[in-house]
Amino acid sequence: MSQIITSQEAEQAIQEVVKRAQTDSEFRQLCLTDPNLAAKEAIGKDLPEGFVLRFVENQGADLTVVLPDPIDTSGELSEDELEQVAGGKCGGSCGGSCGISSMGMPLG
Repeated sequence: MSQIITSQEAEQAIQEVVKRAQTDSEFRQLCLTDPNLAAKEAIGKDLPEGFVLRFVENQGADLTVVLPDPIDTSGELSEDELEQVAGGKCGGSCGGSCGISSMGMPLG
C-alpha cells in the first residue's frame, strides 16, 4: 500500500474520523489527544512527517485559515522562482495543501 495520501483519501479519512467520533467516545478522545494516530486508524497510513492535524470540540463558530508563506515584494524573482515559472511547476510552498480545496464539511 502506498504511503502517499491522495486528496480523495484525505477527504475519506476526515469523513470517517468525524463519523466515528460521533458514536465512539474512546476514538473521539484519541482524535483530541493524538489526531495523527486517529487518522492512521481511519486510513491505515501514517500522515506525512511534519504534517500537523488537529481536531477540536465543537464549541461554537470557529474558523482556522492557513496563511500562505510571505513573499518578497521587492519586485525581483529569485533564481528558484524563475526556475519554477519557467518549468511551470508548483514550488510546494503550501506544503501540499493546495491539493485539497474543499472537504464538503459544514463550518459550524
